[in-house]
Amino acid sequence: METDSTGEATPAVVVPAIDAPSSVACVRSLGRRGIRTIVVSDSPTAPATRSAFCDETVRVRSPGDDLLAYRDSLLALARREAVRSIIPVREADVYVLAKYRDEFAQYVETPWPNIETLARVQDRCRLFEAADRAGVAAPETGLLGETGDRSREWIVKPRYSILTDEYVDCGPRACIAPPTTTYLPPGTEPDVDRLTEAMGHEPICQEYVRTPHEYGFFALYDEGEPVATFQHRQRRGYSYAGGPSAFRESVEIPELADAGLALLDELDWHGLAMVEFLRDEETGEFKLMEINPRFWSSLPFTIQAGVDFPYYYWKLCNGGCARIPAEWDVGVGGHLIRGELLYLYSILAHDVELVDRPSFPAALGSVLRSMVAQPRFDYLQRDDPRPFVTDLRNAVGSIRGR
Repeated sequence: METDSTGEATPAVVVPAIDAPSSVACVRSLGRRGIRTIVVSDSPTAPATRSAFCDETVRVRSPGDDLLAYRDSLLALARREAVRSIIPVREADVYVLAKYRDEFAQYVETPWPNIETLARVQDRCRLFEAADRAGVAAPETGLLGETGDRSREWIVKPRYSILTDEYVDCGPRACIAPPTTTYLPPGTEPDVDRLTEAMGHEPICQEYVRTPHEYGFFALYDEGEPVATFQHRQRRGYSYAGGPSAFRESVEIPELADAGLALLDELDWHGLAMVEFLRDEETGEFKLMEINPRFWSSLPFTIQAGVDFPYYYWKLCNGGCARIPAEWDVGVGGHLIRGELLYLYSILAHDVELVDRPSFPAALGSVLRSMVAQPRFDYLQRDDPRPFVTDLRNAVGSIRGR
């Protein structure tokens, strides 16, 4: 255990290391402030374990392999005298922390929702019911077997963002990420039984909103009150059909803030949230897609734009955090290079129903021009180069594997 000049244990934070930039962003933000970072990882190639600001690495079982073993590893770290906080960066993290919140609360602060509130977000049917009560617009959504009018464009997606025994009958040790979206062109009759079996539960069928305008509203809440917020518009995802953010720019739109705050207020939220919206091209209305109740993959860009959520989260765990004025640099952009490579690869390799495939030369030119004009990168930083090298190596291996 490390100590400071007075002999006291150096305050520490636990950060799960995943193959997303959020882990590295947390380690860099807090490590640069002298906070000891303990990185827990089930993968030997997680970029955060290579960071110059990673003080200790602890190998753990994957929550996808053994959820209870993962919980026990986090609890063992929470019992350390120096540890003040655990940061959720994926659905499994926030699920474990919420389900066993009382146990963690004996040792660390718990700025995350309880399991009842979390279930209203990880169950998309209940989430859209909350949106309706909050007056927040959303695409028409229902269970797959109950949705009619096959003459329209629909998408099929999991009802639950994570499959655990809290939501489906899969056993207490299971933690399964369900399959991703299926597109249904007009006139398509879905195979309900096959899709239900593939997803492990009856999925939802949702009106397809044909728009390229994807937005994120980001917030840290303290017992129903917003502490800090941020907004961005996604310009490119991992796929030309969307997905996680590869290139995004900061925005400040009052209507977006109104929708995000109304929904989180309705949920009486506590902790982190990324609220995803699509903007209807005809009406300008923001339509809810989902909530990610943990740190988001584009977190490094959020910090670069002027909103240091990991530090605000840390402050909330250590005496509280006054409300942060909603101020950031508007109109700046940032990239995940791996995401840009996957975006270009998707144009060459994938054919997504309902989504027009862009021209590869035009897309390549757009990517290169935006990198020159907006040279901000999630991993690539001069004082901490190894996470970038590791992530690039992982990206090349992923593309070769495909």
